[in-house]
Amino acid sequence: MANEKGNATLIAPQLAEFVTGLGHDDIPADVRTRAGYLILDAVGIALASTQYDFAHRTLTALSGFGAGDGHVIGFGTRLPLRDAVMMNGLLVHGLDYDDTHVAGVIHATAAAFPTALGMAADRRLSGREMLSGFIAGMEVSTRLGSVAKGGFHQVGFHPTGIIGVFACAMIAGRLTGLNAVQLADAQGIALSMAAGSMEFLQDGAWTKRMHPGWAGVGGITAAAMARAGFVGPKAVYEGRFGLFPIYLDKEHLQAVDMSLATADLGKVWEINNVAVKPIPACHFTHACADAAMALRAEHGLKPEDIVSIRALVPAGVHKTVCEPVGTKQTPQNSYDAQFSIPWAVASGLVHGRFGLADLTQEALTDAATQALAGKVTCEEYPDAPFPKYYSGEVIVTLMDGRVLTHVEEINRGNPDRPLSNDEIVAKYWENATTTVSGDHAAKIRDTVLALDNLADVQGLAALLGGNPA
Repeated sequence: MANEKGNATLIAPQLAEFVTGLGHDDIPADVRTRAGYLILDAVGIALASTQYDFAHRTLTALSGFGAGDGHVIGFGTRLPLRDAVMMNGLLVHGLDYDDTHVAGVIHATAAAFPTALGMAADRRLSGREMLSGFIAGMEVSTRLGSVAKGGFHQVGFHPTGIIGVFACAMIAGRLTGLNAVQLADAQGIALSMAAGSMEFLQDGAWTKRMHPGWAGVGGITAAAMARAGFVGPKAVYEGRFGLFPIYLDKEHLQAVDMSLATADLGKVWEINNVAVKPIPACHFTHACADAAMALRAEHGLKPEDIVSIRALVPAGVHKTVCEPVGTKQTPQNSYDAQFSIPWAVASGLVHGRFGLADLTQEALTDAATQALAGKVTCEEYPDAPFPKYYSGEVIVTLMDGRVLTHVEEINRGNPDRPLSNDEIVAKYWENATTTVSGDHAAKIRDTVLALDNLADVQGLAALLGGNPA
């Protein structure tokens, strides 16, 4: 660990110097372009989320605090800045269809984009300023997440909330003109706001959906307090009661690599290692879902022909998508299903897909899928390259004695097997047009992908907040 007494070796000041010193033109053009597509993906998901009960109930709750100037995506509603960021973060993450930084196991965009959008619109900043702030925050959160090497999940914390608050503090601080000393303080203040429990896995509760937006609220608050001169602790990440020592147990703390927090800042762009989801479920389920679909397509499998199914996934994901067995084999709601290897595999084998249509309450009562999910057992994927890849293998034993297998070593959407920008646009279009007209969706697409040329982000925020057609 870094020397707590030497500020030069502490992580927070180094990250602060990077964020304050990063010029828009310092960011390679291809990185800025990819960032625009990640934002477009997030917008499409947010628009699709407006159809769901969790979104309407959250909006009802937040509207009780009064109106404001912040635009809520897809609802035509205005809330105070922090409440709008809270709501938009929930919309982006609500369907668990948003991107994931693989090594950090973190939904970085879901926290960074609503914060960058809200702050830039509030201050009438340009698209260039919003985009560079978003990218700076993404570089912070992805690196900090990588330090833990997947350890947060193992001890019951959701890194999107735990880590996202620091990135959001950096974004808010940068977009309000904080200097490096103030940004270091903002990170220290954010340390007391880092939150996100994985208990939702036990009963399909809605709380995970709020983590990115709450990170935005905390980050904006921390930056404002730092701007006013509020003093935060210095050894934010590595101190005796810093982030990693108090949020990880002894076993997982031993595995951390603090150097990853600042490695190659400004040289290697971690935003290129963000994986866009092709399936609306926990990234850990994707490889097995695709393997099941491949087996069905290749062999024309029918549910009645199958005796048993073994799904092999990395040991590091079992607590998330394989346990408890009863909930995973018989999901009671969409969230249960989105975090279930048995349901992902059964859907792939029965329907040849695992999409939003397979997460409705009606789909969850489908007898064929339920029966097949009950035949799925999870085992450890040997020598899994996790968290670099979220690998999966499905092994099916048939009535006639045949044993069929399919391996997906590199999950689709992974940086080593990425979705193209055109594929991201197609995904955006499918999601967005569930709630807005084609003309409106096209205008949003064109505006987001031209952020570099946008004079005032308030126009984009208003466009996103337009009433659904």
